[in-house]
Amino acid sequence: MRKWSVWLALCWGVMCAAQAALPSVAPIQVGPHTYYVQGMAALGNSENQNFISNAGFVVGPQGVVVIDALGSPAVAQRLLAEIQKITDKPVTDVVLTHYHADHVYGLQVFKDQGARILAHESGKLYLNSADAQTRLKASRIDMAPWVDEHTRLVFADEWINQPVTRTLAGLQLQIDPVGPAHTPDDLAIWVPSEGVLFSGDLIFNGRLPFVGKADSSQWIKSLEHLMTYDAKAVVPGHGKWSNDPRKDIGMVRDYLKFLRQSMGDAARDLVPFEDAYEQTEWGAWKSVPMFKFANRMNAYNTYLLMEQEALKGQ
Repeated sequence: MRKWSVWLALCWGVMCAAQAALPSVAPIQVGPHTYYVQGMAALGNSENQNFISNAGFVVGPQGVVVIDALGSPAVAQRLLAEIQKITDKPVTDVVLTHYHADHVYGLQVFKDQGARILAHESGKLYLNSADAQTRLKASRIDMAPWVDEHTRLVFADEWINQPVTRTLAGLQLQIDPVGPAHTPDDLAIWVPSEGVLFSGDLIFNGRLPFVGKADSSQWIKSLEHLMTYDAKAVVPGHGKWSNDPRKDIGMVRDYLKFLRQSMGDAARDLVPFEDAYEQTEWGAWKSVPMFKFANRMNAYNTYLLMEQEALKGQ
């Protein structure tokens, strides 16, 4: 009996320690009625509940609009609990900036509460792809127990393919397709009454972006478009909110331009990627968080893109 009690005590201690180590989802206020939670500058794993991206919410006259849904049902449930500390109004709508796993695995929590989901029409390409299923299968292992067999991909209720203005929860939101850039289905969400712009992963603030197979040329144009908004605050897909949009948007734009120039020159001159990477001076970016994890892959994908553009005569 004593051994059983000791075992229970040890298990309880482990559970409490795990809970204590979870990253905070305390909301940060960036507008009169607008908040966001800031994910960790890390790779998603079991220790951080895949809380590596941002999500925001705006409290309107008739309810709450959530922007993005985080990277696991568990962390989305914690976000919902934080919202309920601020208001007793229901979450009526969720607008997705794009269908990437770290932004959508928590979506079922809000859907099950009755929220409507809005997303770009090109998100269907991801949802119906083998990549989406493969990623979810792997996440159920890599991010267990927070992503498990009950975690599912959720389709939007409304698909958007052009700039629209929607009144959600009594709030006017401008939903602006800004892709294909980081993904084919990028959306930016502008809340004029709050002076707040949600940029999704077009902006990674205070850390290197994840470029992946992005259309970096269009991404740069989209960043310049975001600068035309008279935003008092910009909430990025990753990193701290910005009250100096031109500076922080400019950092991402300049990094993408540097990648395109350095890798483009190498591809044009038929310099092998390994040599090109070693010969490139990365000093301006080495101190930026996530350089170690993201830069080499960003450079490689950009090298391949520049090869393709050269073949097309762009």
